[in-house]
Amino acid sequence: MSAVMNTYARFPLTLVKGKGTRVWDDAGHAYLDFISGIAVNTLGHGHQAMVEALSDQAETMLHCSNLFHIPKQQQLAEKLVALSGLGSAFFCNSGAEANEAAIKLARKFHYDRDSSRRTIITATQSFHGRLLSTLTATGQDKVKVGFDPLPPGFTHVPLNDIQALKEAVTSQTAAILLEPLQGEGGVNVADATYLQAVRQLCDEHGILLMLDEVQTGIGRTGSMFAFEQAGITPDILTLAKGLGSGVPIGAMLASETVAASFGPGTHGSTFGGNPLSCSAALTVLEVIESEALLDNVEKRGEQLKSGLLALQQRFPVIQDVRGQGLLVGAELSVEAAPFVIAARDEGLMVLLAGPNVLRFLPPLNVSEDEINEALALLASAMETCI
Repeated sequence: MSAVMNTYARFPLTLVKGKGTRVWDDAGHAYLDFISGIAVNTLGHGHQAMVEALSDQAETMLHCSNLFHIPKQQQLAEKLVALSGLGSAFFCNSGAEANEAAIKLARKFHYDRDSSRRTIITATQSFHGRLLSTLTATGQDKVKVGFDPLPPGFTHVPLNDIQALKEAVTSQTAAILLEPLQGEGGVNVADATYLQAVRQLCDEHGILLMLDEVQTGIGRTGSMFAFEQAGITPDILTLAKGLGSGVPIGAMLASETVAASFGPGTHGSTFGGNPLSCSAALTVLEVIESEALLDNVEKRGEQLKSGLLALQQRFPVIQDVRGQGLLVGAELSVEAAPFVIAARDEGLMVLLAGPNVLRFLPPLNVSEDEINEALALLASAMETCI
């Protein structure tokens, strides 16, 4: 029996090394990595700028308590605020923690205004984390089994159904929490017109709009944040995954008015925003800019989707291709798990997004040749499955 708790359905592989868009197992086999640690390895593996930044920071200071001012935390906050158009940032260690902070802030915001609003509306098929509050916020029952009693105050409606959302709003609604693109839930894209209507609904009723960009943020969809593509700005934004390109860091950003409801003692994190994690995140943002990775994401994303649509002509089992940037899903008419295994046998790492969807999450600096290679490997895998 393993000394590690059995909380993951692990692939029968032990990965020991990564470089660029490839990883190697302990038997020396190489794989093209289109999982990227589940949208984490923004810059791939072993990027020289990351190696140098983390090495330099380790020699200087790994950790400093938030009892003190941390220069790189301030620099990162200023950078994220400038990029997002929001007011200030709170740093933590993961997406679940960022969403927990957002939930607390939304409720504190209304509490400070002597309002009884506490309920948060989220979407079915959403995924917001595995803390008790965030798994309750998640619109998938499978993650909630065995953990009752769950915290009250959450309601779920279908994504892209503005009428259902309007009908769910009550005098107790504090916030609406949405993913602009549901990664875990099936690579389901929130329509731009829908997000614009949600923004208007929130403004009309004094409701906070919270966007969970844990998987979509930091360039994954072709813009720094997915919400930019809808031409809106949320009141609260959550980030994690790709922000540190492998170093754990989460962030919750809010407008100045909303952020004012957090003061000393209302929330905190021992490790959140320490020098090492902030150094990693600053490096990620610098490389995205210096290497024009947003442009690469847009081009490679279109290449990947076009290639999958071409494969659909050969393999009608592919029913739909959807996504934004380098968060792409291929919905199959059958269970997708055998195709994940077959792709891995061919040397390509891909992921599930629900039982019938293959999810592709390559690093943002993936090349044109690597996209073509992945498509060829996937074609070989599909031939063995059909």
